[in-house]
Amino acid sequence: MDTALPVVVIGAGPVGLAAAAHLLERGLQPLVLEAGDGVGASMQRWAHVRMFSPWAFNIDRAARALLEAHGWAAPDPAGFPTGGEVVDRYLRPLAALPEIGPRLRLGARVRAVTRQRHDRMKDAHRADVPFQVHYEDAHGEHAVLAQAVVDASGTLRTPNPMGASGVPALGERALAHRIAYGMPDVLGRERARYAGKRVLVVGSGHSAFNVLQDLARLSEQAPDTAIQWALRRGSLRRVLGGGDADQLRERGALGQRIGALVDGGTVQAATGFHVERLQATDDGIVVLDGDRALAPVDEIVVATGFRPDAALLSELRIALDHGTQAPLALAPLIDPNLHSCGSVRPHGAVELAHPDPGVYIVGMKSYGRAPTFLLATGYEQVRSVAAALAGDWDAARRVELVLPETGVCITHFADEEAADTRAGCSGTDPAPFPGCATSCGATAALPPAIAAGTEARDVTACCGGPAEPGVEACCRRDAEAKAARASGCGCSEKPDAVVAARCCA
Repeated sequence: MDTALPVVVIGAGPVGLAAAAHLLERGLQPLVLEAGDGVGASMQRWAHVRMFSPWAFNIDRAARALLEAHGWAAPDPAGFPTGGEVVDRYLRPLAALPEIGPRLRLGARVRAVTRQRHDRMKDAHRADVPFQVHYEDAHGEHAVLAQAVVDASGTLRTPNPMGASGVPALGERALAHRIAYGMPDVLGRERARYAGKRVLVVGSGHSAFNVLQDLARLSEQAPDTAIQWALRRGSLRRVLGGGDADQLRERGALGQRIGALVDGGTVQAATGFHVERLQATDDGIVVLDGDRALAPVDEIVVATGFRPDAALLSELRIALDHGTQAPLALAPLIDPNLHSCGSVRPHGAVELAHPDPGVYIVGMKSYGRAPTFLLATGYEQVRSVAAALAGDWDAARRVELVLPETGVCITHFADEEAADTRAGCSGTDPAPFPGCATSCGATAALPPAIAAGTEARDVTACCGGPAEPGVEACCRRDAEAKAARASGCGCSEKPDAVVAARCCA
């Protein structure tokens, strides 16, 4: 492998540009290829949305060092930016730096990544030949050789459909002109489309929350605006989050606001609803789950998450989990089927590696179809990947990030309410899971502001009990897994033993 070749970074969003900064810090030469006509192109699609993580979590360390060397003044670390403010105040200044700008190509859409003169079948000397990255721009088609490839292209351009089976519901394609995906700007650019209309929001994550919140504000200005919310989960308890126990207070507050809108009747919620079919009628669009039908609506917003597009890496040997579509070793840490604790164990190059050495999927795309990605997670990923590419495996394996908890820490493998009962929760407990130790062990692991007044639970059955004092792990089994340098979280290895434990994820 020619180490004089660049490391190609696909995508010039926050994680892609952070990767470039870390590569430069390590003496490696990045080449950043961005399909859009500007940096942060995907973020611009939700520029109106205020983030629930403050600036302190949204600025990468290596990128900050480059910016500050040129006199850049960081925003207030406690402030909460919109997506557009992150682009304007952080990404654009970063891209304009002399260290980054000459290594950035805009309007360059990557079409395929392969090994030079090696398709995915060819074994001979495979690890010794460079990657070949094919891309298109306004001047035509190009191919560039690279010593490594970091795919930070994200997932925002490949939203999940409305259909509960993972494919478009019957009638979804035909009614595409009445459906928006993601987080439309209902208070701004697209106000006329939604004001005074009957609107259905489908989805149970923070994207859906933001749309519901904006629609509720719109209904105050245009009282004829009616809001329905359909979600697949049978209960709102876990969906609405950890409230005051969330270490990202705006994330917790958002869930509380949505709960209040439901309680007050502004939002009509239909839980346990699995969209199968859409039917156009004279009175509007009727959405059906078997024989169960929602009231007719005029517009639909689908906020059911995103999925990765692995087509551009199809000639490489990559290993993705069959469920989440995340890298194999990362999948057990983030699989929502296994746990709901928001504190995903920090991870890096080891968990992100593939059979073809030198290719890494990072950022939101690394999470596949799993939710709860934070920018800080992506920054830790690319710090570790840059260290690995530079040959510093001690730094690559080292964890330099502690993620904020959601305040929700309970595993649901079957019916959520039944799991609550088995775990010793009373059905009258105030929202949600008030005494749960959010690090899956003991309440002593919580920050003082959250631990104060929190009732300790019996966690002796929780994945072997709490971790030893001073050990950074969610429980004893997780500590054992980390000590053995095993991939994944030991907590998820025996779900049958976990299901009855109150505070295990």
